[in-house]
Amino acid sequence: MKNVKLAVIYYSSTGTNYQLAQWAEAGGKEAGADVKLLKVPETAPQEAIESNPAWKAHYEATKDVPEVTLDDLEWADAIIFSVPTRFGNMPSQMKAFLDTTGGLWFNGKLVNKTVSAMTSAQNPHGGQESTLLALYTTMYHWGAIVAAPGYTDPVTFAAGGNPYGTSVSVNQDGEMVEDVQAAVKHQAKRTITIAAKLK
Repeated sequence: MKNVKLAVIYYSSTGTNYQLAQWAEAGGKEAGADVKLLKVPETAPQEAIESNPAWKAHYEATKDVPEVTLDDLEWADAIIFSVPTRFGNMPSQMKAFLDTTGGLWFNGKLVNKTVSAMTSAQNPHGGQESTLLALYTTMYHWGAIVAAPGYTDPVTFAAGGNPYGTSVSVNQDGEMVEDVQAAVKHQAKRTITIAAKLK
């Protein structure tokens, strides 16, 4: 899908949602899109990061990943979000960034953006669906077009069957339980296909 500009925007404390974002980036590139992989700014206090070795290691390892700006949202035709679940909702870092989009929203700059989202939690019923629906609520206010994967490909079932967006469970060792790579790539390609039709 030439000429479709995709922003993959993520927040990840220990790396799961960064990995999902990287697979979405790969799926977008395979579909021919111009892709930017971007993280939202970390707002947690440094002492919180330092207290968790996995969080600290991931924070250090991804220092070179560019932080998303409002210009990136305006640039993009399509946006895929990757966020962990926090009590059945998106993490405060993502919410803090979304709360800065009022100016773009007011000026109609987010209307008809094609958006989709992915998430992770510690167990299959840890709030993944409500997290995605909560994130999409903001997108409805934007006037964006939500491109959820639904059941448009059998890979959705193999990845746990969440029609709202690919979701993954993570065990105590931080490893993904489900094999979701194919589902993430399908979701990215579907998002880009819809964006191309709108464009």
